Amino acid sequence: MYRNDWNDHMGYGRGIFMLVICALLVGLIVWLVVSSTRRHHAPGTQLHQPHVGPAPVPAAKPTAQQILDERLARGEIEVDDYRARLEALRAASDSPA
Repeated sequence: MYRNDWNDHMGYGRGIFMLVICALLVGLIVWLVVSSTRRHHAPGTQLHQPHVGPAPVPAAKPTAQQILDERLARGEIEVDDYRARLEALRAASDSPA
């Protein structure tokens, strides 16, 4: 006679099979999330290594003439003013300090 039971033909096998499939699916999702968010690095190294190498060379201070040239190029001073200031710089560098 027909009983309203779904597990007549498979027994507990179907439930265990579905449990294994769900566990594999959850494991796959977790693995994908972890592997996509982790940085790839060589084994045995830290994720965030400090910068190793030569220290950056500080930029040399611009000379007074270079500053004057830049100001003329940016249009902050006129050519006549530039020439007057340049001559004053040269006169100051020629005189003993």
